[in-house]
Amino acid sequence: MAFKPPAAVYDACVLYPFHLRNVLIQCAFDGLVEARWTDDIHDEWMRNLAANTPGLPMERLAVTRDRMKAVLPEADVADYRPLIAKLELPDPDDRHVLAAAIAGKASVIVTWNLKDFPATHLLPHGVVSQSPDDFLTDLYAASRDALISSVGCARHNLRKTTPSVEVFLDALQQGGLKQFSGVLRRNIAALK
Repeated sequence: MAFKPPAAVYDACVLYPFHLRNVLIQCAFDGLVEARWTDDIHDEWMRNLAANTPGLPMERLAVTRDRMKAVLPEADVADYRPLIAKLELPDPDDRHVLAAAIAGKASVIVTWNLKDFPATHLLPHGVVSQSPDDFLTDLYAASRDALISSVGCARHNLRKTTPSVEVFLDALQQGGLKQFSGVLRRNIAALK
């Protein structure tokens, strides 16, 4: 059976960390994921990253966002706001993410904040939530060679300071991708 890429909303918390964002965007660029996001999601990760990184200008983050949108124009979800008021989640401020999943016909929300997206609230809409660690590990199980190739490309995207494979995998592991970095370590020769 042919691999069908999942449609996935990338929550702001998974776009915030540099290395994770790089890998997730590369996976979408390579056709392993049909990424979805909104301007609200972009605003959230950019605002938080700028607030937590003294000296990082918002203009630089806007350039990053604009590049993401340019390489994945189909990822933008526009008509989600009318759905927000009708949705229930533990944190009402997260409803826009579920609305984006519904409007964008996504089956998964990739987030570190799993408690904010309980299955009882998502399943009626045909959506599940997954940590990026589980999501990427599942992508590997579905399309091993393509995912390893995509992660290799993500490392080489870092042209100015291309890290060694070991340093790159350490950064992913320290960023919370414990299971996935283990998978990648077992395939380290293919990443070089």
